[in-house]
Amino acid sequence: MSPTKARAPKRSTYRHGDLRQALLDAGLELARGGGPDAVVLREATRRAGVVPNAAYRHYASRHELLQAVRSAALAALAVAIENELAGLRRAGNPAARARACLRAVGTGYLRFAQAEPGLLRTAFSVPDDLPGSAVPEKAGSSGLNPFQLLGAALDGLVDAGVLPPERRLGAEYLAWSAVHGFAMLVIDGPLRTLSPPQIRAIGQRLLDMVEKGLT
Repeated sequence: MSPTKARAPKRSTYRHGDLRQALLDAGLELARGGGPDAVVLREATRRAGVVPNAAYRHYASRHELLQAVRSAALAALAVAIENELAGLRRAGNPAARARACLRAVGTGYLRFAQAEPGLLRTAFSVPDDLPGSAVPEKAGSSGLNPFQLLGAALDGLVDAGVLPPERRLGAEYLAWSAVHGFAMLVIDGPLRTLSPPQIRAIGQRLLDMVEKGLT
């Protein structure tokens, strides 16, 4: 009697029909650890517990997986900003409320950069249309991506009479450039040696500068 062949162990890394999500989750973990360069399809399939060929039904190339990871990273950033906005105290003064919303967008962005540097690098790593030109696959709970959340905060400043309408055009690019530039100097540049309290203090001064410069 021939020996019984050993059965292959059951995969426990994903549920049937959920391989696409398992590959995306693996890609996100790779991005967290090493940024966009670490998002490799073969490694994602290994972590998901399947052979590489199985991944091609969901992601035809590394570029497709990276785009999906980038979209999910942008969504995570949007959620971080939304959480910051949700924590604001209700202010009776529309101008104070509008200013607080703009600061919350910047604060949420900077906190995310410190907590998830790999995802921030990945979110803006793939040449594509400018953020805001189209809603990514996964936006935040509001359905808005980070760039659109910033735009909504700036519109709030106009509605509250804080930001003159003639200064509204293109204001997103000015605010975004300042905050993102500081974030990258902190996670990848010479400011990475600063202590967390120093980063928070400088970040708030930067937001002061952005707010005063825009209005």
